[in-house]
Amino acid sequence: MSCTVNILCYKSKTLSNGEHPLMICISKDGKRKYQSLGISVLPQHWDFEKNRPKRNSPNKELIQKFINDKVSEYSAQILEMKVIGKDFTASKLLKSSKNNIIRCTVHELFDKQIKQLEKDGRLKYASTFKELKASMIDYCKDLDIYFSDIDVQWLKGYEAWLKLKGLSLNSIGVRFRTLRVLYNKALDENMVRQDDYPFKVYKVSKLHEETAKRSITKNDIEQIITYKCEGKYKRLSVDLFYFSYLCAGINFKDIAYLTKNNIIDNRLVYYRKKTKKLIKIPIHNEAMNIIKKYEHPNQIYLFPILSSFHQTEIQKANRLSKILRTINKYLKEIGKELELPIDLTTYRARHRVVSFAL
Repeated sequence: MSCTVNILCYKSKTLSNGEHPLMICISKDGKRKYQSLGISVLPQHWDFEKNRPKRNSPNKELIQKFINDKVSEYSAQILEMKVIGKDFTASKLLKSSKNNIIRCTVHELFDKQIKQLEKDGRLKYASTFKELKASMIDYCKDLDIYFSDIDVQWLKGYEAWLKLKGLSLNSIGVRFRTLRVLYNKALDENMVRQDDYPFKVYKVSKLHEETAKRSITKNDIEQIITYKCEGKYKRLSVDLFYFSYLCAGINFKDIAYLTKNNIIDNRLVYYRKKTKKLIKIPIHNEAMNIIKKYEHPNQIYLFPILSSFHQTEIQKANRLSKILRTINKYLKEIGKELELPIDLTTYRARHRVVSFAL
């Protein structure tokens, strides 16, 4: 039996504003199934005989285009089912994910993504989405839009705006890769159609430029570790930098979580916080000396970064962020005093030209 698709103004239901909802009606095998299109019109603006908006109807052309698009979508799916010989019911057609896009705004998905990342303890990654959200609101003033509104032209405009703000190409690339992740999530959760996906045309890979990377040399390390420090945090900054250097470039966050349990048979054994990968490396004598320098009977961790006071993930993340900023501030000051040709940060300890053995 044939299957028909029609749009009806549903007079049986009147909304609080006096309008009737527009419904799509699928007729097959003597059964009719209805589903709201999410828009409504006043009865005086609808031609019930011809099933279309009247000439005096506000937004007549937009409403008619929306109706035509919906009818074309369902008609194309019906034809596809017939071509491949797949049976279907009117209910199944209406429940098809292809035609039932979940209405979720960009703002709503941002909030959902950030909340989930924070729940998972991925606070730094959550902050990346927070920064992108704030930047996009600054650009377009309002994120109460759908993902289908973010097209190639929108992306080009956002890119141009970020460049005018003085962001480097790599910084812009980070924002666009994060946005692409969010857009892909919207696709996965059926909040936007594949046909609307703008990153098929707009290539994020172009937002990258090679930067000259200079690794730490033996002479640089010698100057840093022999630097005469005054103050607890300045000394800690140098010690953590050197410890990272000696321990195969261990990440600052991983250093912060180290305890005595991570030292097994003169080896440092730990799981990377970022990748969950198990790392096993020999502990250099100088690295052990640094550890012993900060030993304290009442201390949980090897280094005075975290303590028993920091219980929640938020507390720990805030503490790590605060201490890392302080340490990098002191390292940059030291680098300038030593006239190193690079900005000295904890990250630099992870890029070594030579192995330094004492």
